[in-house]
Amino acid sequence: QLQLVESGGGLVQPGGSLRLSCSASEFLPDHYPIGWFRQAPGKGREGVSCISGTTGVTQYTDSVRGRFTISRDNAKKTVYLQMNNLKPEDTAVYYCATERSWSPSCRWGLTYPYRGQGTQVTVSS
Repeated sequence: QLQLVESGGGLVQPGGSLRLSCSASEFLPDHYPIGWFRQAPGKGREGVSCISGTTGVTQYTDSVRGRFTISRDNAKKTVYLQMNNLKPEDTAVYYCATERSWSPSCRWGLTYPYRGQGTQVTVSS
């Protein structure tokens, strides 16, 4: 069973930065898409960003575009979510997810079957 592991969360002040990492418990093919989504307390899941494995196409939800950057290091089998200029409303548990596909595009990961346990991001002064 493919499992993903997120890391890099923590407590940061508004305006600060964090870099989240997503790695796999087993071999993660370069062509699998990766999505990041988040869930804030008392709220539903929200797609944040995603990256296609075959084309490198990326997507961002409007609230993070220009502040977050998704990237992948295929040599390290790791996908990163660089988060800059963090705001209190970014506080949530962040999850990465994937599916076994060759899709040239990507989705937020909300419907991908393989995901991690999440990492907490708290933005507060």
